[in-house]
Amino acid sequence: QVQLVESGGGLVQAGGSLRLSCAASGRTFNINAMGWLRQAPGKEREFIAAIDWRRGWTYYVETVKGRFTISRDSANNTVYLQMNSLKPEDTAVYYCAAGSRWYAPAPSDFGSWGQGTQVTVSS
Repeated sequence: QVQLVESGGGLVQAGGSLRLSCAASGRTFNINAMGWLRQAPGKEREFIAAIDWRRGWTYYVETVKGRFTISRDSANNTVYLQMNSLKPEDTAVYYCAAGSRWYAPAPSDFGSWGQGTQVTVSS
């Protein structure tokens, strides 16, 4: 099992930036892909970004493409989500996940989940 701990959430004004971090531990040698999901109040959980762990190839949903950047530090088993030009609609709990599919993944492709970190964007 992979253990994941997110950090870096907080309250930011619209147009601002936040950088989320996710530290992985445990069975990290089994990681094929890592990604970020979010769930806004009253909304379904949405996969927004993923990265192939070995090659660093990335995937983004259209909603965040050009504003968010996913990256990794393989040596430290850490994945990041740099969020720029934040909008109020980005307000959500953000989750880090580890799994098997990096390209256009579904939540079911990822078997290990963090506890989430709250991101609140004020207008």
